[in-house]
Amino acid sequence: MSEPAIDWDAITDEAVELLSSYIRVDTVNPPGNETLACDFYAEILDREGIPYRLYDPGEGRATLVATLEGDGSRGKSLILLNHTDVVPFERDHWSIDPLGGEIRDGHIWGRGTQDMKGMGIMELLSFLIHHRNGLPLKRDLTFMAVADEEAGSDYGVEFLDREHPEVLDCGYVINEGGAGTTEVFGVERPVFNIGVSEKGPLWLKLRATGRPGHGSVPHDDVASDRLVRALSRISEWERPLEPSPEVREYFQELYDAGVTDREPTAEYLTELADEHPRVKSVQMNSISLTTLTAGVKHNVIPAQAEATLDCRLVPGYDPQKFIGELREVIDDPRVEIEEVFVSSTPPSSTDTELYAVMTRVAKDAIEDAVIVPSVSTGFTDSRVFRRRGIQAYGFVPVLTGPDDVGRVHGNDERISIGNMRLGMQILHAAVRGICG
Repeated sequence: MSEPAIDWDAITDEAVELLSSYIRVDTVNPPGNETLACDFYAEILDREGIPYRLYDPGEGRATLVATLEGDGSRGKSLILLNHTDVVPFERDHWSIDPLGGEIRDGHIWGRGTQDMKGMGIMELLSFLIHHRNGLPLKRDLTFMAVADEEAGSDYGVEFLDREHPEVLDCGYVINEGGAGTTEVFGVERPVFNIGVSEKGPLWLKLRATGRPGHGSVPHDDVASDRLVRALSRISEWERPLEPSPEVREYFQELYDAGVTDREPTAEYLTELADEHPRVKSVQMNSISLTTLTAGVKHNVIPAQAEATLDCRLVPGYDPQKFIGELREVIDDPRVEIEEVFVSSTPPSSTDTELYAVMTRVAKDAIEDAVIVPSVSTGFTDSRVFRRRGIQAYGFVPVLTGPDDVGRVHGNDERISIGNMRLGMQILHAAVRGICG
């Protein structure tokens, strides 16, 4: 039985209008207020006659889950996962209203267009297409819009994992964490990344204590001095490159496709790391000093000083081993190390039905595209599913050009209307391929 033709012109127009409206829903985290996003989705689902459930930990941080039931003949459900919160912005550095949802120059503009309200709308439209056309499903199809991803997910998937684990029980997850680009390493060639792994977040707080006093009488037990010495040692700490099997496979695929002209030897990966900060980060345990706090007044020596470190560990690296190494580097027992947030999960397999389907439909859409497994330097909600042994993939099937690559979490974030159309077409084909 052939499936009904889809009017992608009409679907694209609908997606653009929905995304523009969605951008105007203020879910900047903090404070989040993701219940407002749930209200946005709920209004659409109510019009379509699709039931849904809200999972609310309080404080306006709800998550919405809706499911279209299948016959189960192909296994457990596919979850289309997206987060509803967005990161803050500095308004003075934007040329347009970050929450305006402006449609101009072939793009939709605003915070969240790429990360990840745009993908949320793509997922929603595939979900609605299934419902409107009564498309047969051989597994359940779930649309899940979760809170708090940008701040560690304590109100989102971590809350579901603690309080409603049954909601996470599924066969596969499609999420953020892998997108396409029109060029890679200066070579113009469409490349779709399928995110199979990510660096493990390890957020630490360093706390130094000392003897307070008057600023006019310096002494040798100053908390801020102690912390500065510790941070200096950390900044000089040379850590080795430790590329994971997934990173090596990524570069091997690029070499096999002729995108790069050298095999991924240790020497070549080191050269690339020296030239490209992201390539370096994905191969090593990285440390970023993100905040530094001490003192209450210009002429008062503080009793305490604190700093926060955003550490990201290569997949599979033991967080406790890293903390032990950090203690040795600091070499000062009066500098405390507090764990704020830690997560480490195994990779998803490239040898699954869904990975094969995503590869096939991307190639069907863009014949000369290269499809590669990728490791994200950032973390996503996929980690919660992966630690449960569930295969979760980052698959945002758009092709971002050089002008748009740096806009995620940056200024003037936007997504092209053409990419919304392409993303929906490929994503929908992937959903049909695994659920139909």
